[in-house]
Amino acid sequence: MPSLRAGESVSVVFPAYQEEALLPTAVGEVVTALRTWHAPFEVIVVENGSKDRTREVSETLAAQYPEVRALSISTADYGKALREGLLHATGTYVANFDVDLYDLDFLDDAIGRMAVDDGPSIVVATKRGEGAVDTRHWTRRVVTGVFSTMLKVGFGLKVSDTHGMKVMRRADVVETARHCLFGTDLFDTELVLRTERAGLKTGEIGVTIEEKRPARTPIVGRIARSVRGLGTLWLALRREKRAG
Repeated sequence: MPSLRAGESVSVVFPAYQEEALLPTAVGEVVTALRTWHAPFEVIVVENGSKDRTREVSETLAAQYPEVRALSISTADYGKALREGLLHATGTYVANFDVDLYDLDFLDDAIGRMAVDDGPSIVVATKRGEGAVDTRHWTRRVVTGVFSTMLKVGFGLKVSDTHGMKVMRRADVVETARHCLFGTDLFDTELVLRTERAGLKTGEIGVTIEEKRPARTPIVGRIARSVRGLGTLWLALRREKRAG
């Protein structure tokens, strides 16, 4: 049974870039599953800078399903899309799903953990922690490991992952999201770090990761971009700490 209490609701945010092929199935399956929960919910599709028919498809889905809202931003920016979705969400809990990775059992489990007294404000779906099964190509697993190690050592991150699926208690994180400085690959990392630094709890649940398509960006380019981004984020947080 879903873990929602009376009066609580769920928002699911799908960032969507060049997703005309997978988007209808993802949205349809999530809407169908959430309707069985018999609780208020919304699905927010945030198209961002697509050059295919993703925006048109998202608007068609919004017309087809009353629970779906379609947003659009002009630039291809995954992090900015996540931020826009969170800021427009109305649910008690907000889930970040990807069009090629969504899991309603994870959503339910995460809400159950967050609903208890002194529960976490964010629960991430970890690809590296206890119970996780990561079937992606070894190169992508290596990148995730390096990135997570850098966050643990350089930033003191308490959870083992920040990218991918996560569930947040909206009231706890929305103001933090408004003040996040970074987009692209760093928004969700910055949000988790800032949430922990604000004294709020984070948690994680191991999930099974199976690729539905090849990686969209070359692995070398992603590593370089991630290292540069983390360096910039580290400097920004350090300046803030000194100023505060």
